[in-house]
Amino acid sequence: MTGRAIPSDFDPLGPETFDSPYAIYEDLRARCPVAHTDAWGGFWALMKYDDVKRAAADPLFITSVQNVVPKVAFTGRRPPLHLDPPEHTPYRRALDPLLTKAKADALEPVVRRFTIELLEPLIARGAGDICGDFSMHLPIKVFAEWMNLDADAARALAEVGRAYNYAVQAAVDETVKETSLALYAMARGVIEDRKANPRDPAVDPAAALLAARVNGEPLPDELIIGTVRQVLVVGIIAPTVMIGSIAVHLSRHPELQTQLRNDPALIPAAVEEFLRLYTPYRGFARTAKEDVDIRGRTICPGEAIAIVYASANRDEDVFPNADQFILNRPNISDHLGFGMGAHACAGSALARVELRVALEELLARTSHFEVAGDIRPTRFPEIGALSVPLKLTPR
Repeated sequence: MTGRAIPSDFDPLGPETFDSPYAIYEDLRARCPVAHTDAWGGFWALMKYDDVKRAAADPLFITSVQNVVPKVAFTGRRPPLHLDPPEHTPYRRALDPLLTKAKADALEPVVRRFTIELLEPLIARGAGDICGDFSMHLPIKVFAEWMNLDADAARALAEVGRAYNYAVQAAVDETVKETSLALYAMARGVIEDRKANPRDPAVDPAAALLAARVNGEPLPDELIIGTVRQVLVVGIIAPTVMIGSIAVHLSRHPELQTQLRNDPALIPAAVEEFLRLYTPYRGFARTAKEDVDIRGRTICPGEAIAIVYASANRDEDVFPNADQFILNRPNISDHLGFGMGAHACAGSALARVELRVALEELLARTSHFEVAGDIRPTRFPEIGALSVPLKLTPR
């Protein structure tokens, strides 16, 4: 930060429930839409849709200084999220063709197999944590498949990925560092293997990064390793939280649960509204390259800015009755559940497949489910449910 003394408008370190942040953000959108807090060294928080959209897409706002609030990157640079265009572009160019809708759709049978394998014991018991027993495992298995990891590497990713997730949520810095370094070691192992045993860049992410060229030169090894390290966890936490939040909502609204169970064709549209209503991120960050005025408040270079997607997607000026679930919202395509601009989520198509298949199979294999215990919420940078105990009635 610049060292300016700026009064705090809200406290992101206060105790939270699953629902409490949304009331705070509604208040801030009305009272102080460009809010400041001295938490975590101080940062701004953009609460309104138009401001978030601008900061996400305008090259005036960069991600290379700080990409998330609170800052959790203790180790090396991890493209593409830690770089700005044009430096980030070769990494996205290598990965994006492997994350198209067609590629995601081709993985659907694998996603469905993993989903069923994970759900069956949970439903057979009639109870369990939909996050800890299911949604924390599913994306790890899917990403291991997408990355073409062998069985041993997939098991290691499952163990380390879950430990990293919990450490970030609990703000245990030493464990975050330890597990982050373990993920780096895994990434190095993947790259070393691909060098020794080349694979087709058209189907293997690590091989695609090794094959990428900028002015005829390969990408630096350490940045390729950083990219693989980023990829290993970037798609794990958000689906965990989203599926937990969806389970909470459907438990609270059994009539919607029944409607979707009876008409699965509605599930893709429901997923989009869930993505708007329970956007899993509030702490992606930018910094301005020069002084910028937003709604009468001046933000200086070097001052972290949280672009609070979770608040933007409940902005009543854009989404009427924003706190309500409305199937087939006329402007649902405007939601920012996957961000936008140069750093929009590359894995959005795969995430949609995971969420849709998970909801299809959960509803198809139960006649009813409901929350049966305390919901554990996430903290910054995510928002939503990290633990949701359910009682499940088999179909």
